[in-house]
Amino acid sequence: MDFTFNEDQLAFREAISRFLAAELPPEVLRKNWETEDGCSRELHRKMVEQGLTGLSVPEAQGGLEMDDTAWVLLTPLLGYYAIADSVVDTAYTATGLLSALPEGDHRREELLTGIAGGDVGVAVAHQVNPLVVDMDLADVVLVEFEGEIHALNQEAVSYECNTSIDSSRRLGRISVQPAPESRLLENGRDIWAETLNRGAVGVAGQALGLAQRMLDMSVEYASQRQQFGKPVGSFQAVKHHLADVAEKIEFAKPVLYRAAHALANNERGSDLYSSHAKLACCEAAWLAARHGIQVYGAMGYTWEADLQIFMKRAWALDSYWGDRAFHKSRVAEAVLADDALIGPQHTFEE
Repeated sequence: MDFTFNEDQLAFREAISRFLAAELPPEVLRKNWETEDGCSRELHRKMVEQGLTGLSVPEAQGGLEMDDTAWVLLTPLLGYYAIADSVVDTAYTATGLLSALPEGDHRREELLTGIAGGDVGVAVAHQVNPLVVDMDLADVVLVEFEGEIHALNQEAVSYECNTSIDSSRRLGRISVQPAPESRLLENGRDIWAETLNRGAVGVAGQALGLAQRMLDMSVEYASQRQQFGKPVGSFQAVKHHLADVAEKIEFAKPVLYRAAHALANNERGSDLYSSHAKLACCEAAWLAARHGIQVYGAMGYTWEADLQIFMKRAWALDSYWGDRAFHKSRVAEAVLADDALIGPQHTFEE
């Protein structure tokens, strides 16, 4: 079996990386954080032109109809450049939910076409998230109510705004009472559960990218900062801190890729793989933030240091789409189940 990415996928990732590097240096991020929305409308338009919002949208609705393995290359880039995570919620998580609905529904087709064109923003109000991200920017909110999936216009949802440590995220605590005419699917529990997995994998990818960005910044700082006439990066203790982060990142990558493959192929163990990916990637980001502060000599959390932008995003995402306790419990349930395929005799079984 060949589990590597093909040349087209890698070329796509490289093109998007160059695009984001040119469009979103740290000084632009700072300016965006000072705006009312915390993000750039102009950048969103350019991302639409690049086809990012239509990546998972079916071709019939103007998208590229690519699966989760395409996003597993993209979400780390979005994390690396600290793109507002509502992009992932709309273009990946919400699109995956809508694409799984029965074809022919005019509401489904309308929403998917709007997402591909960048005209519709969708927030997903999943029970695992006490607060909904960018509720005030969304045109439509997807909710599950008594087993039914509903698409509500923003006017039909009341919400209370909450502050976030990450200035690019707008949080809201919502209250809804869906009406029959807003229903998209009568029995949608399975699709709603899959949406949770997709949301967790989307966060995991961003966390992995954040970890890599913080590691790169810490390495650069350690090579420039002098102490006792030497770069602090030459000291063994600093090397060990950075090596620990690099190790976490490398071990998290295959876990993330495995989770995306499971989602793309509707595998039985998607719950396990998604939770494992969320835990591994967020742990890498958390460690990168912690050691980054130490490498910066406790200056990393101050507004003057660009590192704080990526640290705050990592902290905010750590509990998004399920905190550590939630995902650890899902992993434990899967590993300790009576029918768990664990052990060398099952290593190569489907």
